[in-house]
Amino acid sequence: METQLIKAVEFLKSQTGDFLPQTGIILGTGLSKLADEIEVLHVFPYQQIPGFVEATVEFHQSRLIFGYIASRPVVCMQGRFHYYEGYNMAQISFPVRVMHALGIQTMLVSNAAGGLNPAFSESSLMIINDHISQFLPDNPLRGKHNFGGDRFPDMSEPYDQELIAAAISIANELQIEGVHQGVYVSVTGPQLETKAEYRMLRMLGADAVGMSTIPEVMMARQLNLKVFGMSVITDMCIPETLKKAELSKILAAAAIAEPKMTLIFKELIKRNL
Repeated sequence: METQLIKAVEFLKSQTGDFLPQTGIILGTGLSKLADEIEVLHVFPYQQIPGFVEATVEFHQSRLIFGYIASRPVVCMQGRFHYYEGYNMAQISFPVRVMHALGIQTMLVSNAAGGLNPAFSESSLMIINDHISQFLPDNPLRGKHNFGGDRFPDMSEPYDQELIAAAISIANELQIEGVHQGVYVSVTGPQLETKAEYRMLRMLGADAVGMSTIPEVMMARQLNLKVFGMSVITDMCIPETLKKAELSKILAAAAIAEPKMTLIFKELIKRNL
């Protein structure tokens, strides 16, 4: 991957010139509309970028966008990679390494997730303040240490406290309702969990469950990037009231919440934290 990293960075810099992104963005399932807010300078399909794989999920676009949000330079992944697609952790986290090499200092990441906390509701938002990674079968930092940063990165605060406080303040200022904080747990997928598994995850302290995000966050923290994460709660996963999941309903719930998430992300970028 080291050779591919060099090739990817050289290719992108040859096309974008002296553009220096400050913030990297990763958009999750059903949450691609933030890309519409970008004053676009360059767009690269993933297949053009050395080392990038393809987002095979039908509702994930596969392109890297360079441009401005609120006059701030950003690079945005419109479509991410998942373990259940058959990709390994090095491939999943590779774009984070590329964005870091291009100059980002902060990473904003979003995902669609199932709600485990009964206080949540469908189409509400959860600011991720911690995560549980131990259900993943591998780690993007495993192997020869060639990422930069500490060999054993501290994970006591994987999500930046200043960004979390700012997001809460923004939600209050803009009167955005249904914004919670909580713990995100990532599982492999692609199958959804059984009632017993949802019960177990809640007992372990998780507030929302999904199939992404944590590998990218691990890599970002290894590289000493500031991270802000947000989950859109697309369905409630309470065993006693569990309903059969339908993709159309999950995407519809994401679409309802997406404008609220977009406002918070735009404001965080605008304030240049």
